[in-house]
Amino acid sequence: MRKLIAVIGLGGFGGSLVEEFHHLGFEVLAVDLKEERVNRYSQYATHAVVANAINENNLKSLGLKNFDLVIVSFGSNIEASILTTLLLKDLGVKQVWVKASSENHQKVLEKIGADRVIHPEREMAKRIAHHVTSDKIIDFIELSKNHSIAEIVSTKKVTDKTLNELNVSANYGCTIIGIQRGEEFIVSPSAEEVICTNDILIVLGNNNEIHAFEDKGV
Repeated sequence: MRKLIAVIGLGGFGGSLVEEFHHLGFEVLAVDLKEERVNRYSQYATHAVVANAINENNLKSLGLKNFDLVIVSFGSNIEASILTTLLLKDLGVKQVWVKASSENHQKVLEKIGADRVIHPEREMAKRIAHHVTSDKIIDFIELSKNHSIAEIVSTKKVTDKTLNELNVSANYGCTIIGIQRGEEFIVSPSAEEVICTNDILIVLGNNNEIHAFEDKGV
C-alpha cells in the first residue's frame, strides 16, 4: 500500500486528488507555483509547498525521490508537464503519473518514461456516456483500449438464478468477478451464488463481450 504521495499542480484535478488522498488517510505533499492554490489545499495536505516544479533543485529539496508516487497535474502547460516529468524520472522517483491534455502530449510523456498517463476528462466522459446510453450500466472503467470493468445492475431476467445457470463466461466471454449486494461485497463469487434483486454485477471482459451481456444476458 502506497504511503507517501505528492501532487504537483493544484488545479481542479490536482486539488481534488489532494482532498481524496487526505480522506483516504494518505500522507500527501501538495505543490504549486501559486500561493493561493497552496493555501486552499493546505488543510488537506500533510505538507503544502509553494515551489516551481521545473527547477531541479526545488524537486531535490522536497525529497521526492523518497515518495512512492508523484502525480504531475498541470493544466495546459505542456512544457512544464514534460520538463517536470523528466526531472522526476532523473531523480529516480519510483512512480510518476502525469495528466495529459492531448494524444501527442501522452506520446511524449510515454517516451520520456511516465509510468502512467491520465486523461481525466476523457475517462470521465466515457464513464458518463456508457451510463447515459444504458439503464443497466451504472459505471464503466476502461482498463485498456479493448477491455473494461463494468458495474451492471441485475434485472428480473437474472434474479434468483445462479452464476452457473447464467454461465456468462461461456455464453458471452466476460466474467463476473464480484457482486455488490447492499453494503456487502462478494469477491470471486462461486458458481452456486444466487443473484438477488438489485445486485450490482462487477463484470470484466472485452468491451464487445460486456455490451453483449448487458444487451442480451441481463
